[in-house]
Amino acid sequence: MELIDLIRRNRSIRRFDESVKIDQELLQNFVEHARLSASARNQQSLKFLLVNDTEKNQKIFPLLRWAGYLIDWNGPGEGERPAAYIVVLHDNRIAKSHFCDEGIAMQSITLAAAEAGFGCCIIASVDRDKLRSTFRLPDYLDILDVLTIGKPAEKVVLEEMTSPDYKYWRDEHDVHHVPKRPQSEILWQSDLD
Repeated sequence: MELIDLIRRNRSIRRFDESVKIDQELLQNFVEHARLSASARNQQSLKFLLVNDTEKNQKIFPLLRWAGYLIDWNGPGEGERPAAYIVVLHDNRIAKSHFCDEGIAMQSITLAAAEAGFGCCIIASVDRDKLRSTFRLPDYLDILDVLTIGKPAEKVVLEEMTSPDYKYWRDEHDVHHVPKRPQSEILWQSDLD
């Protein structure tokens, strides 16, 4: 598969087939992609908490806020929830800032997951205080984001943005639509040309 095809397939998935489990070894493989990725100043200050246990999953799920643009949807229901989570942490003893490492690492993980047939959703809207206390995380680990991972149980369609409205939406068949700005709108021409 070409990289552009993998990027097209690597969408934010919010409904999963919860019966398909993800073992610890596969999660470690996904994180290995992040470990080998670029790191600002090569400080490598990110840490990853891997969770794939049903009981622990049930503790994380209510601490996340899902799909802000879908105002009538409270997140995935029973049987549609993630099989695993990766909590992305920054060790502030190593570096004061994680710069762009978080984005690079999560893109590497989500691409690896997509290549393996799984889907992810990066969630930044997290009850960090409760997550910290639930997993007894020390103060020197800043909670950045939570990656949800599972077998996709929804269809996501990319489409050209034809109006100023950039919000994703679901149609009457529950297909998730994601408008993307056309390339002509994102390429900037310098007046020096």
